[in-house]
Amino acid sequence: MTRTRAALRIRSHGTTHRRLCRDGHTIAYTVHGDPAGAPVVVLHGGPGSGSQPGALRLFDLARMRVMMVDQRGTGASTPRGSLRHNDTQRLIGDLEAIRAELGIARWGVVGGSWGAALALAYAGTHPAAVSAVVLRGLFLTSKREVRRLFVTSRARAPRAWRALMHATECERASSLSAACMRMPAMQRMQADAVASAWRAYENAILMQASPRPSVSRKTIASGRDDAITAKYRIQAHYLMHGCWLGERRLIALAKRAIAAGVAIRAVHGLRDPVCPPQNLHRLMHAVPAVHGHFVDAGHLASDPRLARALIATIRDAFLS
Repeated sequence: MTRTRAALRIRSHGTTHRRLCRDGHTIAYTVHGDPAGAPVVVLHGGPGSGSQPGALRLFDLARMRVMMVDQRGTGASTPRGSLRHNDTQRLIGDLEAIRAELGIARWGVVGGSWGAALALAYAGTHPAAVSAVVLRGLFLTSKREVRRLFVTSRARAPRAWRALMHATECERASSLSAACMRMPAMQRMQADAVASAWRAYENAILMQASPRPSVSRKTIASGRDDAITAKYRIQAHYLMHGCWLGERRLIALAKRAIAAGVAIRAVHGLRDPVCPPQNLHRLMHAVPAVHGHFVDAGHLASDPRLARALIATIRDAFLS
């Protein structure tokens, strides 16, 4: 049985830093905004990326109470990069433990990329705990998307793709995704090299689709070497297992959430090179009650057009 220890609290600059201990992991999260405001939990992408403080600009903190969670092994959560007891169902359990610890009956859920998939999985598993869901750049956790990233998208960043092929010692393009999935079993030096090349490849693709100066190259490229390796260890671990979801199961969970009365809204960039717009089309076709909005933007919430659409959608979902 999972054991939960009371959260630790540290107040700093209007933000409460908390930690929750569960089966060998310490899950770090922060609480922001009005304690009496509409509660919303934010789920980061990756898997493995950790919370991004810049995401707070999407919320009206004078009227909202926003929780930002570093999923197991990411950000300030420890052990960093740990794969033990680290899977989607346990992440869902962590969210329920945090909600109970904070005494919240129902909260909104906002997730981007992998966080959007986790948001649907959580809402479908615990619909009574969710008021509404807002998705950005939906990832459907399908093999098709993984192949698209590692094989089809190579034309967007050929030099970075070749560097990733070299780091993984992969000889065939069709085998690159499988080679990257083996990263957790690699020796440290090769794992570091693969993580660095993987990050460079993803960043090159993201920048190719987001050439506007307002999308920060520094934000995309930041991070220490050990944190980068930890991130991609977790990402490889999740992708190797299909995130313990898959497209059919994820859509079934979305249907379950809708049937229970959870409103689902989504914003997706038409130029998203990582999670294609077809992902949202597929969800809306399978679950017509999902309200989707397409924007001339890329994948990152730092894109001004995507950010504006998200701000409006979050306001409508949780404050109207």
